[in-house]
Amino acid sequence: MNHLNQWKSGAAALMAITITTGAITPMIAFAPAANAQYNIGQNRKVAIPAGVTFPVRYEKDKVVVSRGETLPLTLRIANNIIDGNRNVLIPAGTEVVGQLEPVYFDGQYSTDRNNTENIRGVRFVARELIYASGRRQFISANSQTITQTEKISKNDTSKILTDAAIGAGAAAAISLITGNRRIEIGEPLAGGAAGALASVLLRKKETEVFVIRPERDLRLALSSNLNVDLIR
Repeated sequence: MNHLNQWKSGAAALMAITITTGAITPMIAFAPAANAQYNIGQNRKVAIPAGVTFPVRYEKDKVVVSRGETLPLTLRIANNIIDGNRNVLIPAGTEVVGQLEPVYFDGQYSTDRNNTENIRGVRFVARELIYASGRRQFISANSQTITQTEKISKNDTSKILTDAAIGAGAAAAISLITGNRRIEIGEPLAGGAAGALASVLLRKKETEVFVIRPERDLRLALSSNLNVDLIR
């Protein structure tokens, strides 16, 4: 009987941190502290466990970056993140501030901007949540690594560039390959870097870029527990 009770207790503890994702709203099940009592309007901390994933959205359909490029980016939580009692833990629309950054085969950063051989892909790394109230909170989360690239040549850029946010490095590369000087960028590329990039690209007829579809590619997974306030 004791073994049966221990098994039941272990199963209950496991169920208390089970994570499920609904078709509309991600739901998190958790157990409150034993014998704890809370008053109306009292703040309570809830730990969202590492490994939970959040859907995100972005104002553009695509984000285009060159190999090795880092691009600051602000996403938004796509749906309310709720607990098993349908309390909202993180509201939809909450900003997620971070950046797209290179992922290297050996984990080492190269100071040579023209050396792209060591780059395995790109991922989004989240640093901060900004709630509608203006309150900011640190978050440690990242997306999967996107490894597939797309080639851009003089005649096939229209599909890739439609409704896309383009990083400075990618914009410079595309401009040099296609001759299109009207490509909008979010961050200026430093003069020396632009010159070095130009000297390489002028010898090529095409360039490779990462094309990220945020809603599909940038779903965030917590890499550590996230403590949020629940107001009852």
